[in-house]
Amino acid sequence: MAEIGKINYLEVVKKVDFGVYLDGDEFGEILLPERDVPPDCVVGEGLDVFVHLDSEDLLIATTQMPKAMVGESAFLKVVEVNAVGAFLDWGLPKDLLVPYSEQQKPMEVGHSYVVYVYVDEETDRIAASSRLNKFVVDSSPYFKVQQKVELLICERTDLGYKAVVNQSVIGLLFNSDVIQPVRVGETLQGYIKEVRPDKKLDLCLQLVSREALDDLSRKVMAFIQSEGGKTTLTDKSAPADIAKQFGVSKSSYKKALGKLYQRRLIVIEKHQVTLAK
Repeated sequence: MAEIGKINYLEVVKKVDFGVYLDGDEFGEILLPERDVPPDCVVGEGLDVFVHLDSEDLLIATTQMPKAMVGESAFLKVVEVNAVGAFLDWGLPKDLLVPYSEQQKPMEVGHSYVVYVYVDEETDRIAASSRLNKFVVDSSPYFKVQQKVELLICERTDLGYKAVVNQSVIGLLFNSDVIQPVRVGETLQGYIKEVRPDKKLDLCLQLVSREALDDLSRKVMAFIQSEGGKTTLTDKSAPADIAKQFGVSKSSYKKALGKLYQRRLIVIEKHQVTLAK
């Protein structure tokens, strides 16, 4: 059975002057307009198509791929706002509606927002929502520590950044683990730093192996020596200052300081770090 808002592999059952019809199973025949029909299209063969509703709310197929499908989140720009809601450019001729009731805050033309794409159960229309918490869970038992993941940054908070992880769950990237400028709407490679007891996910942008930590500790030691035996770059310093000097997160820097402290090579004070005498 064809799925609305998804890529479907459907068989070509009939050719007409204005396109071809595809077998939509329970939905009946679905039109693929002539503009989207591949030149080598043959009756009896299958095509990968995206199924949605046209401007007259009739099922239609296209070989054009949207920027996001149903069940996915994406960073999309508003191209129109009217009495119905906001409309987003998602790569198809018919723009994607965000009803007013699904806007986390009022949307403005020219601005982009992270939204979740869904099918309205009453109308079968594809729509979007910036109220991600309604659709995307904030915990999952299916991730492992150090697992490589894709992150879509979706919200700035006092603690750091919320991100949609692998299009399935929202996790948190703490400020102390930010090693580069990060902005809402950006897609980044990241890792699962920790899976909490409640299955919520803490994220990081960089894994620190034992070898990498040893190397960082040596760099920190050399840096303190080059600064005359003391530095004001402490475990309380801003993540951006630490990243600028060492290219690592604040969390990694604190681990390196801790390692040197345990070896009694440094003294950590409130406003500075000094070499131990």
